[in-house]
Amino acid sequence: MNEHYARIIEAIGEDLQRPGLKDTPERAAKAMEYLTRGYQQTVKEVVSDALFPSDCTDMVLVKDIELYSLCEHHMLPFIGRAHVAYIPQGKVLGLSKVARIVDMYARRLQIQEQLTTQVAKTLQTVTNAAGVGVIIEAKHMCMMMRGVEKQNSVMKTSAMLGTFRENQATRNEFLSLISRP
Repeated sequence: MNEHYARIIEAIGEDLQRPGLKDTPERAAKAMEYLTRGYQQTVKEVVSDALFPSDCTDMVLVKDIELYSLCEHHMLPFIGRAHVAYIPQGKVLGLSKVARIVDMYARRLQIQEQLTTQVAKTLQTVTNAAGVGVIIEAKHMCMMMRGVEKQNSVMKTSAMLGTFRENQATRNEFLSLISRP
């Protein structure tokens, strides 16, 4: 990857021997590996043994999970937060694992719509929840730094599965809980 970054830097007209750029191809390659580390992870590894028996049948919500991803169309960042809820049926997932599932998918070349769906479907599969709700809000650098250059636009996506899709009261409870400070 270092060599590819070197070629890109030269292609834009820069001098790789300039002191500030001398080690940039290596740093950029390491940064890209870090930013896309989700490709090296699996759900099984992320969840590990953090699924616990529980009698809880009320909504579990983890809100304001910050996320950082790269748009697969321009490879520019989008930055935001995810709100993830589920209704357990006999087992609950360790709290940090919800955030780790978000990170695993966010740290891949991605579109927000797919990220939202991937998180919801994975949580549904892992927990066998009665329902899952995921809302992601993000600002996209591809829209802010280039093209239309709109600085205050926020994209919101949602995925509602099971009782979150079928039951208006469950959906309303979720929306009410994420709107509170």
